[in-house]
Amino acid sequence: MDILCVCGNGIGTSVLLKVNVEQAAADLGMDVNVTTSDAGSAKGTANMNDLVLTSKELAPELEGTTTPVETVTNFMDLDEVKSILQEYAD
Repeated sequence: MDILCVCGNGIGTSVLLKVNVEQAAADLGMDVNVTTSDAGSAKGTANMNDLVLTSKELAPELEGTTTPVETVTNFMDLDEVKSILQEYAD
């Protein structure tokens, strides 16, 4: 599963989220490839992924993509990330 983590600049909080997504996926036994992006570039690359994770504030910028966009309230909350990933586990 290809997952795109999106934040404002693509180098800060999205990297923190990426680490937690990788950990949560490992805990769930999921095979994932996680990348990061800034909000401006994400709309163009979102459709090349199976899932997009971002904040509630940035989600509207990704409207119109065919890829599911899920919002994460606390990027550091491993349990929250796991609960989102479980919805997409095969």
